[in-house]
Amino acid sequence: MTTIVFMACETTLPGAGARREDAFEHDRMVAAFEPALAVHSIAMKVVDWEADLPEFDEIPLAMLGTAWNYQDKHESYLAKLDALEARGITLCNSAEVVRWNSVKTYLRELAERGARTIPTIWLDDVAADDVMAAMQEFGCGELVIKRQVGAGAEGQVMFSRDDMPENDWRFGHAAMLQPFLPAIQREGEFSFLFVDGEFSHALCKRAASGDYRIQSLYGGTEIDHAPSAQDQAQAEAVVAALPFDAPLYARIDMVRGEDGHLLLMEAELVEPYLYPEQGPELGPRIASAIAKRLAHL
Repeated sequence: MTTIVFMACETTLPGAGARREDAFEHDRMVAAFEPALAVHSIAMKVVDWEADLPEFDEIPLAMLGTAWNYQDKHESYLAKLDALEARGITLCNSAEVVRWNSVKTYLRELAERGARTIPTIWLDDVAADDVMAAMQEFGCGELVIKRQVGAGAEGQVMFSRDDMPENDWRFGHAAMLQPFLPAIQREGEFSFLFVDGEFSHALCKRAASGDYRIQSLYGGTEIDHAPSAQDQAQAEAVVAALPFDAPLYARIDMVRGEDGHLLLMEAELVEPYLYPEQGPELGPRIASAIAKRLAHL
């Protein structure tokens, strides 16, 4: 039996101390993948990505799973992926993909390649004056500021014309500034899951009352979603616009614009939660794709 690695982190691993509140999502993915891989005579070992390199000895393939602290250890994370590939380990997704996707400026490239994206201002840091300037440029009354290297809405802030930052406020990170889109609260955010470029399943994520963040950490919930042909095609167009072959997995997060078309929020290729509960065929799809890769090593 061949053994592969599923890469987690110190706060998603069971028994590793204080787990994240959303660590149950890690458990769900492991539960979906382990039996599906076993059908192909593949065992899965769950390892902290920060573990010493000998933990990866004799491992032909590693799947980036729930490394949900990478944004705070970005350079170390990239260096570890490079070191694993230098040992001949196939990464899913590859270090090249992660390096491109882990800084959200990739959205500019996708926009140049035809993807519909949310209007964005890119700054090395954000001061109070920048908030009002962005609102004026976008013609909006509410503004969302996100880290260029970030995940799970951590560190994200929102301002309105009635609730502006203090004069000495600074964001403290390279940032992206976007107008708040009311559809995120009215309709929700849609996620489209792809395995090797093929559509797997979709879901709608909705924020808790009084919030706009859709992640489970903030009380967000998910429901099954059967997308229209037009909406699915818009997600497929984003995958087609990627500047490399379709990776093992991709989660395309979108929100509806005022014209009714979906706009790309994120193309998640680094370590996204893949929502196996909304996609019962996800485990078998991932397992088959991994088995094909192992057969060609």
